[in-house]
Amino acid sequence: MESSTRILILGLDWAGRILQFDRNAAAVLSADPDGLLGAGLDEVIPGAREPLLEAARAGRERTAMLALETAEGAVLDAVVTVHPMSGGAPDLAALAVIKVPVPLADRFADPAVIRRALLDDGLPRVGSTLDLELLARGLMDVLVPHFCNSGALMLLESHLDEEEPPAGPGGPPLRRMAIGFDDGDPGWDAAFPTGETIAYPSGTPFAQCVESGEPVFASFDEEAAHSAADWRRPPVADLLKGASMLLLPITSPAGVLGFFVCTRNTAHRPFDPYDAQVGQAFAARASTFVENARRYSRERATALTLQRSLLPTGLSAPSTVEVHHRYLPGSRMIEVGGDWYESIALPGARVALVVGDVAGHGVKAAVTMGRLRTAIHTLAGLELPPAEALERLDSLMSTLGEREPHFATCAWVVYDAVSGRCEVASAGHLPPLLVPPGGASTYLDVPPAPPLGVGDGPIVSREFTVEDGTLLFLYTDGLVENRARDIDDGLAGLRRILGPGAAARPLDELCQDALDGVYDDQHRDDIAILVARLARIPEDRHASWELPADPAAVRRARGLVRDRLARWGLDELADSTVLVASELVTNAIRHTSGRLVLRLVREGGLVCEVFDRSDGRPRVRHHEEPAGGGAGGAGPPAAGDGDGDGGGEPGEGGAMADAGRGLHVVGRLARRWGVRRTPGGKAVWCEQELP
Repeated sequence: MESSTRILILGLDWAGRILQFDRNAAAVLSADPDGLLGAGLDEVIPGAREPLLEAARAGRERTAMLALETAEGAVLDAVVTVHPMSGGAPDLAALAVIKVPVPLADRFADPAVIRRALLDDGLPRVGSTLDLELLARGLMDVLVPHFCNSGALMLLESHLDEEEPPAGPGGPPLRRMAIGFDDGDPGWDAAFPTGETIAYPSGTPFAQCVESGEPVFASFDEEAAHSAADWRRPPVADLLKGASMLLLPITSPAGVLGFFVCTRNTAHRPFDPYDAQVGQAFAARASTFVENARRYSRERATALTLQRSLLPTGLSAPSTVEVHHRYLPGSRMIEVGGDWYESIALPGARVALVVGDVAGHGVKAAVTMGRLRTAIHTLAGLELPPAEALERLDSLMSTLGEREPHFATCAWVVYDAVSGRCEVASAGHLPPLLVPPGGASTYLDVPPAPPLGVGDGPIVSREFTVEDGTLLFLYTDGLVENRARDIDDGLAGLRRILGPGAAARPLDELCQDALDGVYDDQHRDDIAILVARLARIPEDRHASWELPADPAAVRRARGLVRDRLARWGLDELADSTVLVASELVTNAIRHTSGRLVLRLVREGGLVCEVFDRSDGRPRVRHHEEPAGGGAGGAGPPAAGDGDGDGGGEPGEGGAMADAGRGLHVVGRLARRWGVRRTPGGKAVWCEQELP
């Protein structure tokens, strides 16, 4: 750095003799103040005549690195530049500007050099960062070695952590953010570890600096041993023995934030009032940087806490579906983002896999992400198809955008572990990656749709069947796109990572390989990854039967259910399951035509499902409603509206059939029940707990 060099100036005639010199040149090059006059440049700097003076005579500027011997006999590497002169004194031919390193013992002797090093050269270089830890290290690199031999930056814990308890009897706790030392002794790190929290008792120089907000001088002539004993660190006595110490307070509108600890060893002059003046000017400017970084760190920590509280704390899926996730917050150069992921187990051995990204950064993006996650859980509970669920989310984003513009991308996949079918829809999101066992990975060709909140386009889903062991990889754009890489290159790289053989590897290894190389990106966006290994449940854990829409089918359904439960060893659930199955089948026969399907699935619980061709949504009817009223009170009665008679064929119950007790019975016997749409109609299901 220029401020750590000393500049000497010599005026030369055409013969290379010294006609003029400044005070620094006299002090460094000659023991006699007048000894330089008339001396040749070659005598002062051996070897300077030929490369430098010849160029000056030719009117050219020339620079050379030469060895220079000082008046004390030390040999220094000097950068010598000769500038030809014209229009000045008739005998003055050139100026020689010599830059030499400042001797170690004289580092703190020139106040102008110290001021320039602290205020002009160092601060602009480190003041641009908002990372408090990087800023602390940068400030210490300026103080050491330009102002002191060793030092530390101490900040009050109460200004770093809002939940920090008030000061105890030992004084307010301070955290050591960074240390600096110029002798390479590892004992400094051991005696004064970075990140340590320590409290200084009242009456000590450290406590006086915090209380007064003024610079404080101190000496370790006698206190070094006492400090070593108080801190139980013997190396402190040797490191600080005889040192001169200056504490520089760091203040802001919030009060005293902390202080710089500056020490000089016995080989250098002790601190004086002028040092305190220069040091306090440095601390005052540094205070602005520290306050900005402190506020940014606290706001970022608040946003990260909010975001993490809004992200899932657990993922659920059928037992045959292995799910793994990774979430990586954006780098410290980037604000908190709005990426999220979901894995929600659905009744009947199905799972909804969702990944999304709210555009923008900051707390607002995190809050919008939380709203979308809440809506996703609600929509998943309604068992809407992916395309329809995304349409509902799009409507929500449009409503939120009326107050504040927002949009988001989202990919939604539903996998049925009984049939092996996947249904996927996307709203402006990057395509999911499918990795079949033993095959090449491919990006799913999902019908494109605008992002959520933009609208102006339909959202269409795609259905396909996957092999057992297939990997489904969902991700956000931060994984494949950054400032230095095009998104197409990122997509191609991800496909290579998840190439042939990837389907058999552990999911955590795949996630780690996918994230390889992103940690060094200082402008990295946040990243969400959700990878699932898909597989059907065993055939002996589910059974389905096709039944005609005939009253006799109810009696047959009872026998099929009772027989299957006997095979599964679930005889204690036989009576309740037979009852709910007969209710569901009865209601389906009443309100649909054509054949229907009864299915039992043993996954997490015992699920009984009835598929029919009607698209009417059943509901539990209240007793005061007319028996013929369907959902909404118009048209034919909805399937499963409660007209079942509790186990008999249609028409057997008479008045009981009009009482609307069918779904009341199902609701009492089952843990939960619901309805979902299917491509051919709907499915009414209920779930009981396994013993």
